[in-house]
Amino acid sequence: MSFERILFYLFAAILVFAALRVISSRNPVHSALFLVLAFFTSSALWILLEAEFLAITLVLVYVGAVMVLFLFVVMMLDINFAPLREGFTRYLPLGAVVALVIVAEIVLVLLRGFDTLSGGAPAPKPADYSNTRAIGEVLYTDYLLPFEIASVILLVAIIAAIALTLRKRPGTRHQDPGKQVQVRKSDRLRIVEMKAEPRAGRAES
Repeated sequence: MSFERILFYLFAAILVFAALRVISSRNPVHSALFLVLAFFTSSALWILLEAEFLAITLVLVYVGAVMVLFLFVVMMLDINFAPLREGFTRYLPLGAVVALVIVAEIVLVLLRGFDTLSGGAPAPKPADYSNTRAIGEVLYTDYLLPFEIASVILLVAIIAAIALTLRKRPGTRHQDPGKQVQVRKSDRLRIVEMKAEPRAGRAES
């Protein structure tokens, strides 16, 4: 078995384990950390497939977006940050393990690159080869129908999320766009006439 295939099975096992922990962990912090690990492992698999553009996009967009989204959720839930700071050390071991696994994956991918230079892997592509163009040609020709189906599913998910947030619940603030459009100046603005008051210096003289 080649070194590249060993890396594939290793990263695939880590990816499956991290994905299962994302949906099975009851702690949202643990789920977010395992989600980052899953995204990073997926990017390592993309690098093994010589799709560097997808790997970099996955790390820059999804990993960063997930952490920012998690931060916004924590802020919107109005969580008391004092207990979180006090229990920061509880999440430190898991965070350290996730960081070590990510570093190990980076090292293994680099070793795979050295193996490529030594001739143990397939020959590299020519200098004018663009994996972004190759992925685009395959995505919009052979897999056009699955791509369109995925786009429709994402659109339905976005509409469902908006519909869920716009439900009328007691005690929550909501806006009616129709009433906002029909509002008049007299409904929001009141002009008050006041007599001018003399200055203190003039009043004393």
